[in-house]
Amino acid sequence: MSPTDDFSLPALTADAVSLLERLIALPSPSRDEGRAADALEAYMTAAGLRPQRAGHNLWCTAPTWRDDRPTLLLNAHIDTVKPAAGWQHDPFCPTREGDRLYGLGSNDCGGGLVCLLQAFRVLSRRDDLPWNLVYLASAEEEVSGRAGIESVIPLLPPISCAIVGEPTGMQPAVAEKGLMVLDVTAHGRAGHAARDEGDNAIYHAMDDMQWFRTFRFERVSPLLGPVKMTVTIVQAGTQHNVVPATCTFTVDVRSNECYSNAELLAFISRHVKSDVVARSTRLNSSRIDTDHPLAARAIALGRRPYGSPTLSDQALMPWPSLKMGPGDSARSHTADEYITLPEIEGAIADYLAIIAGV
Repeated sequence: MSPTDDFSLPALTADAVSLLERLIALPSPSRDEGRAADALEAYMTAAGLRPQRAGHNLWCTAPTWRDDRPTLLLNAHIDTVKPAAGWQHDPFCPTREGDRLYGLGSNDCGGGLVCLLQAFRVLSRRDDLPWNLVYLASAEEEVSGRAGIESVIPLLPPISCAIVGEPTGMQPAVAEKGLMVLDVTAHGRAGHAARDEGDNAIYHAMDDMQWFRTFRFERVSPLLGPVKMTVTIVQAGTQHNVVPATCTFTVDVRSNECYSNAELLAFISRHVKSDVVARSTRLNSSRIDTDHPLAARAIALGRRPYGSPTLSDQALMPWPSLKMGPGDSARSHTADEYITLPEIEGAIADYLAIIAGV
């Protein structure tokens, strides 16, 4: 498959779809994206670009670089989740039915990946843009892995802002919730369940679980709503007649931009009796002002800004970012995932308009 030199919208769309079909056919679960990265690297090279690579991450800088311009990063991820149960199509065999293209990763986030690349191909030749452009196809997004975008950021030129091509129906997500996973341990004392012995750790855990269930943080985001805390896993006990000395449970915390994860962790630790350990505090909430040029141009196209509850590589970006891509987040991680050809064509057109400012 060779990229076309025809930069008309129909030709760009056909090229994007052809590349996406190639990527669907190459399984690329997180941490095993090598074959898909190889195919994408070969495509970029054939297109006359000069991709750089670190692990399974690929990036390319437009040759029309000027020091007097800010730099815009165009980012989407290569990796996919593993196929969910219930697929009626082969998840690794790209299948067209009408306007739909079925296949694992077609929606999340292959559509954004190939559409941003087509926009980069066209605009990287222009010297009249308001931005320098960098395209990045990153790995390990679905697991927030440290060998993904986090490992590449130090290798990139200084970035001013970013477009992240996650599926949003091409509506601009100007805020995104963060994530923090807590491992919580309640302590008691073992004893025989038949006698009045021991100190049941489950009961102590229940008190703290009730706090997680009912407590409401004061600061509520107009876009993302309140911080959300959910107990998701509970483990305790060894057998029916032993009072458990420990009870562990897991809490999923979805932060808004009003709090950092470190701030939330410190507050939670002061207000529960159990020991609290965060697996990581690095996946913070993000937000971009609606008057930022990227958001303002999307809004000028008639798009509606909103806050996204789902996590992306935005959480690891130290600069302002706008999440906006073809497809529907509700299709992500589901059986028979698909994207439509009109969604791909519309996304390329929108990206060209937003990035070029026309």
